[in-house]
Amino acid sequence: MALSALSQSHAAASEAVAVARQRSVWCSRPPASRSSGSSRQQRPPRAQALGPRESSAEELRRVPRGSAAAPLRVTSVTAEPAAPAAAQPEEQPPACRCVPGLGHAPVTMDQVSAPVAADMDICRQNLLNVVGERHPMLLAAANQIFSAGGKRLRPLIVLLVARATYPLTGLSDITERHRRLAEISEMLHTASLVHDDVLDECDVRRGKETVNSMFGTRVAVLAGDFLFAQSSWFLANLDNMEVIKLISQVIADFADGEISQAASLFDTSIDLPRYLDKSFYKTASLIAASCRSAAVFSECSTEVKEAMYAYGKHLGLAFQVVDDILDFTQSTELLGKPQGQDLASGNLTAPAIYALQDEMVGSGLLQLIQGRFRDEGSLQRALELVQLGGGIDKARALAREQGDLALAALSCLPDTPSKRSLELMVDLVLERLY
Repeated sequence: MALSALSQSHAAASEAVAVARQRSVWCSRPPASRSSGSSRQQRPPRAQALGPRESSAEELRRVPRGSAAAPLRVTSVTAEPAAPAAAQPEEQPPACRCVPGLGHAPVTMDQVSAPVAADMDICRQNLLNVVGERHPMLLAAANQIFSAGGKRLRPLIVLLVARATYPLTGLSDITERHRRLAEISEMLHTASLVHDDVLDECDVRRGKETVNSMFGTRVAVLAGDFLFAQSSWFLANLDNMEVIKLISQVIADFADGEISQAASLFDTSIDLPRYLDKSFYKTASLIAASCRSAAVFSECSTEVKEAMYAYGKHLGLAFQVVDDILDFTQSTELLGKPQGQDLASGNLTAPAIYALQDEMVGSGLLQLIQGRFRDEGSLQRALELVQLGGGIDKARALAREQGDLALAALSCLPDTPSKRSLELMVDLVLERLY
């Protein structure tokens, strides 16, 4: 899409944004109860990103219930029943296990994905077939897209939520709709990345050449368009209006996020709520909507659906904050892109926003950003000021807080291997910081 065309809706979209309030859940506290409420005006199918952290209640949004069309049920030997209530420990462990010095072994992707390993194998093959079977000329592009070393976190999360929620309603196993939802989530995410690489003229992603660098912009745009179109077709055939509304809104959120970022480059007035808003659109919206949709197909109650939405929202925000921190702390070799690239391009993220508020370094950092790093060595000096101003440490605390909120949302689930993997997923995201 043309950015100039989309920007016409930016002002109206910005006015519609209402910042929802959040509460802090620290590592020393067990998960607490949450209250529900509306957090967005005129756009009921999604939640607003979080606002100031000092509020006393977390507001989870409600959306109208979808159609009662019964999903196709399949049987599987991998079905996991809920553990008996008596097996639950009397005292819950601390919510977050990701603080350095606790002595636990790092979480691995194999640990997290173990309960759905067979499901993920099916998902990977189906994703390749989606493009290759319909359009052989795009098969090479499909192999590059879906074999580029990504962890496929989004379908993994969908399948884990599906297996963690279906025992609540007496289903015998996850359904074909759960599986298709997992594929849709990855197709949407990948389509957005392919188009982003074209817009940003990126040659490398995840250590490999991008589709547009290998096959040209035309093929890359067509491949991204096809993935968006195919995922929309799959979505329509899920035949559930609640899920259709949830996932369709995600596509609009992608555009909102890109417009918000483009409109705020080098804008030193950006604050934490606006940053979280943008992060929600770009990253958390898809994860949150997919988690809730998985609970919909498990035929869960409204309370459980809202809790799964909250889990996905806070996990997605934690993921984005961690990514933004790593842009300041990891080497160019590990990042696969120049260190500080976000700051150099004027994309001000949590570490820079916090540092700008620091009395000691804020004014100096402000001058460097307003000068757009034209002077030699100015970018490196800005990176140093972000560190000196406590921006990295405060952003780490923000990421951990979002992780704790995600963990708290899982308290409604029975104790199963999939629930424990959802908890480990939070650890996996936060441990990238250390």
